[in-house]
Amino acid sequence: MQRLLLVLTATAAIASEVTPVQKVIQLLDNMKDKGRKEMEEEQVQYAKFKQFCEQTLIDKTRSIDEATDKMEVLEADIQSSVSEAERLTNEIAVHTADIEAAKAEKANATSIRETERADFSETLKDYTESIDAIGRALKALKDNSKKVALVQLSAARNLKMLPKDALSSIDAYLSDAGNQAKEPEAPSLLMEAASAGEDQAPAPKTYESSSGGVISMLEGLQDKFVDERVALEKEEAAKKHAYELLALRLSAQEAQGKKDLQEKTEFKAKKLQAKATAEGDLEDTTSERSSDKKYHDDLKATCAKKASDFEVRQKTRAEELEAVGKAKDIIAGGAVAGSAEKHLPGLLQKTAGSALALLRMDSADPGQAQVAKFLQQQAAQLNSRVLSALAVRVGDDPLAKVKKMIEQLIVKMNQQANEEADKKAWCDTEMATNKATREDKTDSVDSIKSEIDELNAAVGKLGEEVATMSAEVSELNEAMKSATEIRQKEKEKNLATIKDAKEAQAAVAQALNVLKEFYAAAADATAFVQTSSSVVSGQPEVFGDEPYTGMGGAQGGVVGMLEVIESDFARLEAETTAAEEAGKKEYDEFMEDSKVDQASKKAAIEHKTSKKQTNTQEVTTLEGDLLGTQKELDAALAYFEKLKPDCVDAGASYAERKAQREQEIKDLQQAIEMLEGL
Repeated sequence: MQRLLLVLTATAAIASEVTPVQKVIQLLDNMKDKGRKEMEEEQVQYAKFKQFCEQTLIDKTRSIDEATDKMEVLEADIQSSVSEAERLTNEIAVHTADIEAAKAEKANATSIRETERADFSETLKDYTESIDAIGRALKALKDNSKKVALVQLSAARNLKMLPKDALSSIDAYLSDAGNQAKEPEAPSLLMEAASAGEDQAPAPKTYESSSGGVISMLEGLQDKFVDERVALEKEEAAKKHAYELLALRLSAQEAQGKKDLQEKTEFKAKKLQAKATAEGDLEDTTSERSSDKKYHDDLKATCAKKASDFEVRQKTRAEELEAVGKAKDIIAGGAVAGSAEKHLPGLLQKTAGSALALLRMDSADPGQAQVAKFLQQQAAQLNSRVLSALAVRVGDDPLAKVKKMIEQLIVKMNQQANEEADKKAWCDTEMATNKATREDKTDSVDSIKSEIDELNAAVGKLGEEVATMSAEVSELNEAMKSATEIRQKEKEKNLATIKDAKEAQAAVAQALNVLKEFYAAAADATAFVQTSSSVVSGQPEVFGDEPYTGMGGAQGGVVGMLEVIESDFARLEAETTAAEEAGKKEYDEFMEDSKVDQASKKAAIEHKTSKKQTNTQEVTTLEGDLLGTQKELDAALAYFEKLKPDCVDAGASYAERKAQREQEIKDLQQAIEMLEGL
């Protein structure tokens, strides 16, 4: 290849009066400048990439740390909510038990109190009956009404509260009184008791003396019963007061328990809602942190590989520049440049006719020429610079050197094929991963934007619905207020009309009675007047002899009209009463329907307002997610742009390059076989 280059350079130099060595030196200078420029550009490019790596890794590390801290806080919040919910569950159970215990205790106390009250009423009744019976007996004894006293004492001895000694005293008194009053045909004690209301003769002295002890006993017993009744009433009042205090305390305890139960039930629901929200946030944060970790790890590995590749590339470029510099120094030295200026111009002029002819003249071996020709043909067919350059070398260099050169070239091309295959695999992996990331993030961005648009539309719609329903509630309030005012006026008017109709009916009825009574009396008064008088000539006109019974047809018309008026007022009362009832029913139904509709709308307003707030919060959250996802998408797109120079084929595809390289290797192997056959 170098010989061909020199020949072509020399051929072109003849026309431009520039020696081939000078042209080579110029090419080496250009290579050195180009290599230095590319090296500097690569340094600038890598500096930007390194800065991106460092900044992005810092950002991702910070995001991961923040997510970790947030997860710890959320886990703590979840645990706290769980603990609070468990504590509240236990306290709710305690409150429920306290409420049931208070109810049971109150019911038991009420049952006991009812029993005590019944016992008190029964005992009080016994005391009252006993005191009254003893009072009646004392009065009869003190009035010396023996028979009445015997009846009352007989009744008193049946009292439940009567002590045994008092019963014995009464029995003894009754027995003595019976013996004293007993005669052959005397009535029995019961018969005397039955006739106690009849007049009796004053009791004898013996009765008065025997009744003194009974009176004293009864008075003491009466005082005792009165004192015991007073004590019983005081005891009942104390028990009633104690029960009322207990009932009041238990009612207050039950009310407080219900209040605490409701508050803690609501607080528990809030804690469980907070737990569910925190669990959702924890799941989202965990997913985001995992995504950030994967991106961080992948980027870190990519950055490390790029750093290693950069060091190798920079070292290779430096070595290349050093080699080009040394080559230039050698070519520019006296051994090459001086000799070229001295000898090559004349030689080149002699061979300026054809550069390929020079190559053929320098080839002493026909076999090598045949191999060179084969390689040249294959190079033309494949458009391969490698085979073309090798064809020049085969025709120029010794056979052994050519074989070795071909074998080394085959090894080098195999190495290049392996390196390119590795690079292709890495590129395929990176491009596939990047494509999946870009598609995933693009889908996520589109999905989040769509969801934000839907939520914003829902928020707007909910706002409109809330405004509409609020206006409807206001209209309902106005309608209810107006209906109430109208109904009140209508009611007042109807009641006044009914009152007037009733009063008018009463007045008309009274007038009818007056007229009917008058006409009836007038008819009765003239019923017996049957005489008639003759008409005297010249007398002035005067009424006839028929009796006057009233205004005849006129009174019939008046009475009839009054009766019609009375019926009209009755009908007015009935119709107004029916209208009042219908109006009240219609008003009540309207108010009930309006209240139900109003309550429904208020509930819907609260629900829609809550949903609107929830959607607004979700929009804020999604906007944050969109910002993060968009950053990730931008990073993936930037990385794709960085991959394109190395991994996207601008000219021949990888498959075409691979096929050409394989054909070149095959041709080189065939060339070796041809050389070995020489």
